[in-house]
Amino acid sequence: MSGARRTLGFSWPALVALAALAAPRVALHDLGVVPEGTIVAALLAVGPPLCWVAAVLWRRPPRPFLTLVVVGALYGVFLAVSHQVFWDSSLGMDAPGLAGLAPKAREALLRGAAVMSSLVTGTVVGVVAGVVAVLLSRLLPAPGRRPEQADGSRPPA
Repeated sequence: MSGARRTLGFSWPALVALAALAAPRVALHDLGVVPEGTIVAALLAVGPPLCWVAAVLWRRPPRPFLTLVVVGALYGVFLAVSHQVFWDSSLGMDAPGLAGLAPKAREALLRGAAVMSSLVTGTVVGVVAGVVAVLLSRLLPAPGRRPEQADGSRPPA
């Protein structure tokens, strides 16, 4: 059993796949295909983290919070890469406060800030999803397990 599976409850390919669920929203947003404020945009933004939480509740990894922080950080990488790929069509160089900088320096500064912002954003989404997963895992019994009684014993079958 790999270290990731032992600690996080999922293999690395599974963690990357969970993070990749959020990638289409980034591309569709950056290209202007799905406008902000629509139901589709809301579903694309909230749906993947809900799937992350559902996967953790189903799989019950030993460290659900850490698992989703890792998924969120991986999502941050997808976010950063997507913003770089779609830079000209979405973010571009519009930064009037940096007009005094050379164009290459301005672009490097803005791209670097976008990468850092993406990594932080993805990780924060993972933290929020992790908190939700931990709280729900305490409230909901694991699938296939009978709930415990208040004194910690199991009810008769």
